Amino acid sequence: MDQTEKLEIETRIVQVLKSIYDPEIPVNIYDLGLIYNIDLDDDHIAHITMTLTAPNCPLIDDLLEEVKYKVAGTKGVKDCDLKLTFYPPWDKSMLSEEAKLELGFL
Repeated sequence: MDQTEKLEIETRIVQVLKSIYDPEIPVNIYDLGLIYNIDLDDDHIAHITMTLTAPNCPLIDDLLEEVKYKVAGTKGVKDCDLKLTFYPPWDKSMLSEEAKLELGFL
């Protein structure tokens, strides 16, 4: 896979992540800053590291399953290796400018 193809697939992954919303906040998980890392390896496996706004989210299993299912179903991706971390802990500074505007923080 060349760099152009990798970039195209990673762009599609970001678009998919922007279609997934936090169950408690009306903003997508990408703009919330919950996605810490996206890496696509040569075997077309997407390695994603993400966090949550709170470790005790009652819908954690549903959200993680949605991310894994949708990313794995993205054109050019064979599977999704999803890792959940709470380090560094999420805070409002991780919001995108768009999310801050949407939530009234700007």
